[in-house]
Amino acid sequence: MSTPQRVLITGAAGTIGRALREELRGRFPVLRLTDTRDLGEAQAGEEIVSADLTRFEDVLAAMQGVDAVIHLGAIADEHTYERIRAVNMDGTYHVLEAARQAGVRRIAFASSIHTVGFYPRSETISPDVPVRPDTYYGVSKVFGEALGRMYWERYGLEFVSVRICSFQPHPKDRRHLSTWLSPRDATQLFSRAMTAPDVGYLTVAGISGNTRRWMSAEGWDRLGYQPQDDAEAYASQVEHLHGDPDHITEQRQGGIFVDPNYTGLASQDR
Repeated sequence: MSTPQRVLITGAAGTIGRALREELRGRFPVLRLTDTRDLGEAQAGEEIVSADLTRFEDVLAAMQGVDAVIHLGAIADEHTYERIRAVNMDGTYHVLEAARQAGVRRIAFASSIHTVGFYPRSETISPDVPVRPDTYYGVSKVFGEALGRMYWERYGLEFVSVRICSFQPHPKDRRHLSTWLSPRDATQLFSRAMTAPDVGYLTVAGISGNTRRWMSAEGWDRLGYQPQDDAEAYASQVEHLHGDPDHITEQRQGGIFVDPNYTGLASQDR
């Protein structure tokens, strides 16, 4: 794919969105940024559009003139099924359908390790293993991947699903030695997802080149992604930071999300 002229980033006010906004500015002629939260003033090469993912008309308006989309917008944690459905599932449908109607060529979707969170940490898994979502949040990302597959097969809309694990400035605990995605590597990964030729439909691990990674590197070569960071550099600082090794949250890849009592943001709304 030739370099897109206008790239839309949904969820641009989020943690990953803010990082990509800074690092991708200038790599594409125009970054169009959208969120329901304040995005501040537009910088050179930026366009700012307020759009609510739950409102199709907002998303369709934001999609006009766009060549490619980095779809980050979502509730990035567990919540009630109703909220997850409205924002993450219906919102992703709105993005894909608006993209189809607007003639967008490619979408990079922020999927998650929580699509496969119940796999044991003792296994190295590929993007092709059966899904094992650990939460409604994980289910919403499975839905997004499946919807993306349909839009590629049915309409020819190219779709790269990036299963983000732990996006952090640096690892904070032992689990991150396997799951860390550095800001530098995230920038490269999403940039490659926008520009690599003929990807069709592709699912890849969204991690740095971690020595202890639980996800395989399959698909990275198709994007030309060559991670520069390895969480192992922080092992001496964080290896001792972990929970009870006999608890399921320390045995499965999804961490705290696999705990049946974990409700994430839903508990804050009660």
